[in-house]
Amino acid sequence: DTFEYRHVVLPPDTAKLLPKNRLLSENEWRAIGVQQSRGWVHYAIHRPEPHIMLFRRTLNYQQQQQENHAHNVLAK
Repeated sequence: DTFEYRHVVLPPDTAKLLPKNRLLSENEWRAIGVQQSRGWVHYAIHRPEPHIMLFRRTLNYQQQQQENHAHNVLAK
């Protein structure tokens, strides 16, 4: 698999704030209080349980970011 996955269960009062027919951007899900490291993308809505947000990110995302940062520092 090329992704790692995470499910975030929202409290009922927060779940009511979710739009029904679209995914949230990172700014939007952070604005409703979801806190997690960088790289996660809200990729699907599971209709039977809309209070559970489904996220994914590429495997080794943090390692790739650190390598990119190190490369950029060395390139300067």
